[in-house]
Amino acid sequence: MATNQETAVIKARMDRIPSALSSELVERIAADRASGYVNPCRCNDDQVIRRVDRVADKGTLMRPAFMRDIEKILHLPAYTRYAGKTQVFSFRSNDDLSRRGLHVQLVSRIARDIGRALGLNCDLIEAIGLGHDLGHTPFGHAGERFLNDIYHERTGRFFFHNVQSVRVLDALYGRNVSLQTLDGVLCHNGEYEQRVFELSDMGSFDQFDRTVEDCIATGYGAIEHLRPMTLEGCVVRISDILAYVGRDRQDAIAAGLLSPDAFDDGRGGAYNSWILTHASIDIVEHSYGKPRIEMSEDLFEEIRRAKRENYEKIYSKGGIEGDSEAELREAFEKLYGRCLRDINEGDESSYIFKHHISRIEQQLSYYDRVYAWQEDKDQAVVDYIASMTDGYFCELTSKLFPGLKFPHRTYINER
Repeated sequence: MATNQETAVIKARMDRIPSALSSELVERIAADRASGYVNPCRCNDDQVIRRVDRVADKGTLMRPAFMRDIEKILHLPAYTRYAGKTQVFSFRSNDDLSRRGLHVQLVSRIARDIGRALGLNCDLIEAIGLGHDLGHTPFGHAGERFLNDIYHERTGRFFFHNVQSVRVLDALYGRNVSLQTLDGVLCHNGEYEQRVFELSDMGSFDQFDRTVEDCIATGYGAIEHLRPMTLEGCVVRISDILAYVGRDRQDAIAAGLLSPDAFDDGRGGAYNSWILTHASIDIVEHSYGKPRIEMSEDLFEEIRRAKRENYEKIYSKGGIEGDSEAELREAFEKLYGRCLRDINEGDESSYIFKHHISRIEQQLSYYDRVYAWQEDKDQAVVDYIASMTDGYFCELTSKLFPGLKFPHRTYINER
């Protein structure tokens, strides 16, 4: 726990972050709106870039370009599976705890609030927000870590959920999603906070594809230097942090892992409301009319502190608890090996064929595209495992490997 002096410093910094926009900025925004001013840095629908120039994807009055991206995302099987993927706390029957489906909605909501005040394209923001975690593994970042370790050991390549989210949208379902949405999804990674978000010079799919390949081949060194090509993508990136840093505290308290007075700022679960309100205002105050997204030094330091405290008190202890981490890693390793064996043997009775390959092939056939799983069988296994919900993963591994046991806290008996 923080000392009294450290707590005083934290509270003093939080008190300096305003709870309302300055009167000067309110007047400026009102005047801009009255005059019909349009933010010259927003990404307009007529700037959309698609991999294939299809008539069916042209924007219309009823369905502008980036609204089409939203609809493409909402109808994906991968979007439906969000509801079955835990955010932080696994192996718990508790409907009050966040799942990934709620998280992406929160990101989208927060980002649209900020984007609307800044005069940005809220359709593009929503598309990025809803699509940014489509490639996430079951069991949150623990699952991502396990899958990356296995994949890297076998191939020398790296697995990241943001890169896989791009693959889901662009390759596995072939929905011709815009470059701007894909770029925002790739660059969303909220694990890397920044005070100022400058734009990249991304402008083509050739450049984008090279960037994706660099992430797969290089790893964290490439991921941590990603910058979005649009202000909309920048807003989603910071909103990703805002969406989980307070909400995860509420979930830790609801799960009984921490008491409300366990956090150094003294706000407990109420911190979520505080950070959402104050951070949104701070970001708008410091970003309005600028070709970048930025925040005050005070907010930046507070976000870094809150994240660091979450890692110390929640993420390192709460999600995959105790010995279950070792058991889950073993399950990932066994399942990966079994799926790879089935692919190499061409065993079409295997679940990887029945529940994954055949379904992806059918989806892609609608767009005259094919799933080249034979050319990279490790990638096909990764595609399959990453697509799983927590429940599907547990049921499949328990069936294939009866000796595996997973802990579970039920609604009635928490212990």
